[in-house]
Amino acid sequence: MEVKRLTCLLSVVLLLLLLPPPPLVFSYETKAIDKLQSIDKIELNSVSGPESLAFDNFGEGPYTGVSNGKILKWQGKDVGWAEFAFNSRHSSNAECGVYNNVLLESRCGRPLGLRFHNKTGDLYVADAYFGLFKVGPSGGLMSELASSAEGVPFRFTNGLDIDQETGVVYFTDSSTYFHRSENALVVISGDATGRLMKYEPQTKKVTVLKKNLVYPNGVAISDDNTYLLVAESTPCRILKYWLQGPKTGQLEHFADLPGYPDNIKRNSRGEFWVAIGKKVQPNGLTSSSALDNPVALRLSKEGKVLEILDGDTSTSLSEVQERDGTLWFGSVEMSYIGVYKA
Repeated sequence: MEVKRLTCLLSVVLLLLLLPPPPLVFSYETKAIDKLQSIDKIELNSVSGPESLAFDNFGEGPYTGVSNGKILKWQGKDVGWAEFAFNSRHSSNAECGVYNNVLLESRCGRPLGLRFHNKTGDLYVADAYFGLFKVGPSGGLMSELASSAEGVPFRFTNGLDIDQETGVVYFTDSSTYFHRSENALVVISGDATGRLMKYEPQTKKVTVLKKNLVYPNGVAISDDNTYLLVAESTPCRILKYWLQGPKTGQLEHFADLPGYPDNIKRNSRGEFWVAIGKKVQPNGLTSSSALDNPVALRLSKEGKVLEILDGDTSTSLSEVQERDGTLWFGSVEMSYIGVYKA
């Protein structure tokens, strides 16, 4: 198995050297806005990588998963960060939860997608290495809900959203071959083994909705619960998966993007914020204004670009959330959460 994996990795390196950047045509008429120069920073101290953010049904938070495998809760400037949730590895392995070390992720876990179910107060967590988890409103030890589907283990559990009416959890497994620590290889190899799935709390059943997706990442449900958006990172696009109506179960194109999309979050107006992890150097990029380093886009319900956030070349966002006119920024690379108040 290890020889096979090594052969695959060497093949991927050759592809990286030989293949040109992926072609992409992205045009827009929307002015790029740089809001990242005037943000407040909520520092994380000894950990990093607040990939995704969640707020509970009381509006408290944000909660975020970080590099030591735990979930933290922000309790305001006077109190700061408090530990909220952890997995069983943290109680059985002294290394876990202590060090900010990417090499420990596969042993200790790495929380990515987060979302509260408002009716129950439960927080659902997509852990990149161990699967789908849940923890109650008081926090503590997380319960493992699923680690495989159709007999195939999750290898890169990633994005997550919840239908607040039914409690159904929609989530992605970015690859059935590569782990999160090999995420660059998912892109370079063109891996198309990703899956979109749903978990039903009543039956505790996981159903695979779509297979053979190309690096499926963030997911977001529409405000009327009729469709689900899924980010495909490698092709730099957003797909629409129909949950209701005559097209139920069908996928269709929603939007092309100027870089690799990460998480998607819906705002109170039914629009969608898409974080851009890395910019692509595409062929045929055209614009009516400067587009130096797009880090997030706000899309309409129809997939039209309404707003573009521009940052410097060191900026890499994994999530943007809009709450009451305030933008919250998460990043798998940063050591802080960004806050922008209009």
